[in-house]
Amino acid sequence: MILTIADKKLLLLLARNAIVNRIARGNPQLSIIPDSTDSVQLNCGAFVSLYVEGDLRGCIGTFSEEDTLYKNVKKMAESAATSDSRFSPVKFCELEKMKIEISVLSPKERIYDKGDIILGKHGIYIEKGLNRGTLLPQVAISQNWSVDEFLGNCSKYKAGIGWDGWQTADLYLYEAFVFDSAQTISDC
Repeated sequence: MILTIADKKLLLLLARNAIVNRIARGNPQLSIIPDSTDSVQLNCGAFVSLYVEGDLRGCIGTFSEEDTLYKNVKKMAESAATSDSRFSPVKFCELEKMKIEISVLSPKERIYDKGDIILGKHGIYIEKGLNRGTLLPQVAISQNWSVDEFLGNCSKYKAGIGWDGWQTADLYLYEAFVFDSAQTISDC
């Protein structure tokens, strides 16, 4: 998938608008139908992470490919701002300082060897029975984790199957094309 600068700006605008509309109830929603490229119309998953003054304030995503990228981004942005159970909902006064990061996801690929994981390139998705969890590729780098720490943290804290639970779970890799409001503005 190739996203142009115009695509990134559009997705960030749609995300911000969805958040503002939800938090400031009654703000008119932009009726933008993306037509910049076919990329934003493709069906693929996405995560939206929100930061205020460098602190994570919400991160929600979907691997679902049932909706288009731009629709998933709008839904995940609103959910990240209001429904991430780890945080209180984003407040109106935080909107001005909020940085939005979007991760566009490739399809998941099953792996059988942890040696296939390239830190910083691959996100991981762990599934065992009804338990599942994921960590985006950028998490391992930001935390300076080894592959074992990446798997252990995802297994214990995201999938809820214990530190070593990944060893008997189904493992998947995916890639994420990541961009944020600060980068996109500086690309102008």
